Amino acid sequence: MSEGNRVTGISVRGFAVASATAVTSVGAAVGVASGDEQVRSTEPVEVVAADATLLAEIPAGANAQLHTASLTQQAESQSSAAEAEARRAAQEAARLQAAEDAHDRRAAEEEAERAAAEAAAAEEAEREELRVAAAAESAASAPVQSSYSVAEVQALARQLVPADQFQCFSNIVDHESGWNHTATNPSSGAYGLMQALPGSKMSSAGADWQTNPATQIRWGLDYMDSRYGSPCGAWDFWTVNNWY
Repeated sequence: MSEGNRVTGISVRGFAVASATAVTSVGAAVGVASGDEQVRSTEPVEVVAADATLLAEIPAGANAQLHTASLTQQAESQSSAAEAEARRAAQEAARLQAAEDAHDRRAAEEEAERAAAEAAAAEEAEREELRVAAAAESAASAPVQSSYSVAEVQALARQLVPADQFQCFSNIVDHESGWNHTATNPSSGAYGLMQALPGSKMSSAGADWQTNPATQIRWGLDYMDSRYGSPCGAWDFWTVNNWY
């Protein structure tokens, strides 16, 4: 470019980008010398970038990359949170299931223990019934005697009365008749080991109630069980009232 065509002032609006395109645009704006003619410009030349919009999009592209990275990070964070929540839910479900299983096992164990206890109690009751039946059969088959000693009557009672109730039964008989199966109260007419009043009520246990102590013992045991629940229940009442 000739000295006469020097550009005295150029103001470029937008981004100052030094490029061949920008220089070409400036040259086109101020003119180029043709032949011997020289054109001098005395006014400042203002050049607008050929594609300001394209240049302005450069930072927008960088922002898009940052925005994309931010969205990716958010998605990863949300995915991690979802995985953590899924693990927590699975752990809680496993804990609840384990607790339920433990409860079911304990309930089954308690049910088995209860069934075993009931079976043992039923077996014990059956053994006791067999023992009582055998004792009653033995007493019934014993030959009737014209007289019985206290020891013989007590032996019969031990065969018929449950072992854990015998002492209470014995306490009552001691006080009522002194183990004399023919004892009679001259005032009331009460009769026998238990001093039944009237004595004839013992016939419900056998027709030989007057002479067979085993029949009297069976009647007395049934009476104590039905009225007081047991010989010990009858004895508790006797100790308070001196009768039963």
